Amino acid sequence: MILFNKFKKHFEKKSDFFLLVSFLLMVLALINPSIPVKQSLYNYILIADISQSMNTEDMKINQKTVSRLDYTKHIMSRLVEDFPCGTKVSIGMFAGVSVSATYSPIEVCENFSNINTTISKLDWRATWSGNTRIRESVVNLARLIRSFPESAQVIYFTDGEEAPKLHVFNTRDLEQFQGGNDWLFVGIGSDEGAPIPKYDNKNQLIGYWSNDSFALQPGIAQISESNIGVRDNKVASGATDRYMSKLDSEYLEKLAKEIDGLYINGQSYRAIRKEMKKQPPAWKAPDQFYLQPILCFFALLFFIARYLSKANINSLIRKIT
Repeated sequence: MILFNKFKKHFEKKSDFFLLVSFLLMVLALINPSIPVKQSLYNYILIADISQSMNTEDMKINQKTVSRLDYTKHIMSRLVEDFPCGTKVSIGMFAGVSVSATYSPIEVCENFSNINTTISKLDWRATWSGNTRIRESVVNLARLIRSFPESAQVIYFTDGEEAPKLHVFNTRDLEQFQGGNDWLFVGIGSDEGAPIPKYDNKNQLIGYWSNDSFALQPGIAQISESNIGVRDNKVASGATDRYMSKLDSEYLEKLAKEIDGLYINGQSYRAIRKEMKKQPPAWKAPDQFYLQPILCFFALLFFIARYLSKANINSLIRKIT
């Protein structure tokens, strides 16, 4: 009987201890202490190449053939849908040598409709130059991002088509370039290639771009009409004259490597999202991690443990007696 009483007192003390700990945890929860942490902030600028090669129809959405630009807009919209609240996004356009942002990065949930409206209105007719100099654009893009109130990571959708073609005279050296770390180039287009349609200002098809439009000799490209933004009005007269545009993955991989960026073929949305996860946050801001939820949780656990231990000792007493 003496042993039984000692056993009973042990469990009663243990039960009281659980209750005391639960009470102390609840008091701490009311104080709501915190610890300093770094919060990862994700800002993006989604850039669409709106040069005329992006009108090439060699991409598919739900088995339907669409243009590279329409496919880019589709992927952009899906990204905006998937971004968690708190993420900030800007929509940019590339043509010639420049990248233009429609606005500084804005929060996706508060501005979801506005961002999607911007994406839906991306159009090749907004181009301000007839040439396409992706390599040159990265320098201007870095300058643009520095003008933002907050930094942003780059998702650059392009087919890699440089027009005029690059050669020793017009290839910019990016060896000293800084600012492209972890930018993501997304290749849009097929390996098979397709002709580039030529539209009028009402977006009506009037023909296809010819091989002559892209057959510029070394040295001439630097002073050609294509370089100063005047479009060549030649229209291919037959299927054999058409210039076949292809995704230049090899060039985009090389360009990404030169600026310490990333490259992914844009055929798979899942692959794009996976590659984006390799990008670090735009920056880390100081924040506070509040412990109240954790303290309440453990207070509840100890409170339940107190009653379970008391129920066990009462059950044991009944069995013995």
